[in-house]
Amino acid sequence: MTNGTKRSDIEEGMLVKVVQKKDQRSGQLTEGIVKRILTSAPNHHHGIKVMLESGEVGRVKEICED
Repeated sequence: MTNGTKRSDIEEGMLVKVVQKKDQRSGQLTEGIVKRILTSAPNHHHGIKVMLESGEVGRVKEICED
């Protein structure tokens, strides 16, 4: 299991777990498929921001291995 702080580790179509802005306090993770990568920087210490196919936006906390 990889954390989601490196943009190069994340690709569209991957299954990931993200924390949404509204869930940052609780730390609740939302699982989904990456539709778009929103962070342009190569690294982000809080996690790369992505949009899931469901339309939800969050920072990647876990990359779910196949």
